[in-house]
Amino acid sequence: MPRPGRRALLSAAILAPFVAQAQTTYPTRPVRVVIPFGPGGGTDNLARIIEIGVGRVLGQTLVIDTRPGGGGVIGTEVVARAEPDGQTILLVDSSFSINPGLMPRLPYDPLRDFIPICLLASGSTVLLVHPSLNVNTLQEFLALARARPGALNYASGGNGTSPHLAGELLKMVAGIDMTHVPYRGTGPATNDVVAGHVPVMFNGVSAAKPHVDAGRLRALAVSGSTRNRALPDVPTFSEAGLEGLEASGHWGVLVPARTPRGIVDKLTEAFIAGMRDPAVAPRLEGLGFTPVGEGPQHYASLLGVEIERWTRVIRNANIKVD
Repeated sequence: MPRPGRRALLSAAILAPFVAQAQTTYPTRPVRVVIPFGPGGGTDNLARIIEIGVGRVLGQTLVIDTRPGGGGVIGTEVVARAEPDGQTILLVDSSFSINPGLMPRLPYDPLRDFIPICLLASGSTVLLVHPSLNVNTLQEFLALARARPGALNYASGGNGTSPHLAGELLKMVAGIDMTHVPYRGTGPATNDVVAGHVPVMFNGVSAAKPHVDAGRLRALAVSGSTRNRALPDVPTFSEAGLEGLEASGHWGVLVPARTPRGIVDKLTEAFIAGMRDPAVAPRLEGLGFTPVGEGPQHYASLLGVEIERWTRVIRNANIKVD
């Protein structure tokens, strides 16, 4: 292999202090946080709760940029193609782990084109039924589903969405059969379940809580290893007698590959500190989130597990995107 010439070595030596200084003084302007979904959803709400604390550590404002479309693909690709200078970062939910199984020809590689920064939070998924179904526990629901294979309909916000995959995972681990009814969005699906047109659905705790509290829907079980603080009376699937249903949502921050280590470390420090702000946890828990605040290694490991899990569910259920 040819050795670098003297001019190249001299140039590198001259530039090194400036590169180091750029990383040390980062960020020098507001940091753009791309959210690949529309405004007002759970991911947007989470970002706006933590943005002030994170910005305080960084010494700059976080600018929230919602980029919906393509099930999260459009906004995610924006960050994959951005300059790896820490000025454009990505805040995602579990769709980041689901899309590789749904779309083999993604315009980015979820593992090679990004560096994980921080696992911000997790969130339980809750199994909901309309009161007219006349079941009060998970075991009563499963008995009904087994007695009427294929007769129970369950709603979701569309093919390949988290509630759809949670329903398919329930079918697999419980040995039941239900019929999927996809809608164009979780909002319309929830409205029809509340109205009793479809009796069953999975949803996030934050979206389900108002309907459960008002008695419009009945919560049978939540995913996760512990009960959700927003629905403390609802048992976990394990407590209710069903093991193997792990369908919790996860939210995290990533940056483009090749982002310098110094910038990665500073962002990690800022987001972990933001999640540990005493004012943050109560607000997130009130919306059904469970604050986590773990760094790159933990988040990278989770992404690998989640991508493998959901790809397997998608393949077994032969799920195709619309």
